[in-house]
Amino acid sequence: MTEQTSGRRVVTNMSLSLDGHYAAADPQDMSWVLPYAVGDVARDHLTSLWEPATTALLGRVNAEGFLGFWPTVVGMEGADPRDEGFAKWLVDTEKVVLSSTLSPAPGEAPWERTTVIDKPAAEVVADLRAADGGDIVVFSSASVIKALLAAGEVDRLALMIFPIFLGDGPRLFDDGLPAERWTLVSRTAGEHGELALVYDRVR
Repeated sequence: MTEQTSGRRVVTNMSLSLDGHYAAADPQDMSWVLPYAVGDVARDHLTSLWEPATTALLGRVNAEGFLGFWPTVVGMEGADPRDEGFAKWLVDTEKVVLSSTLSPAPGEAPWERTTVIDKPAAEVVADLRAADGGDIVVFSSASVIKALLAAGEVDRLALMIFPIFLGDGPRLFDDGLPAERWTLVSRTAGEHGELALVYDRVR
């Protein structure tokens, strides 16, 4: 049985290679992700995560990448409607960025509705849980996801598994995580062997 500790779930999403890496040895190399990220399974998976969410929680690196790219998809000719839907949501939703160095000008596009906070991820999540809203979703910010897993603050763990061995690179699951059980709530296989998996923490 999965019970939430509050009305707001913390949902994390990460893409992994079959051998457990979330990035290649060269973190700028995203060629291993691209063949799968544009498929129906990945797009539908992403949509299912942002639609119930009202807050995006991001690390600095991911925030700069996301807010540098996704707003350009709005109105892009030939854009998949699911991509444009996510792009519009990201622009319009509350964004919380964890950083000790980032200082965008208040209200500067595309940083509207963005708050930069220099506090541990678990403390920020506790504050967000105390406020009204939908899911708090963390997209691909490894440092934030790692901190929340270590603190036992993840309610829903979403993963895209791509059928490729990277052989090297950072891993998402470090030794020493709290012993926990998770229950599988959905799984979808793509035509190229990719898997969309969603697990809820058993409390």
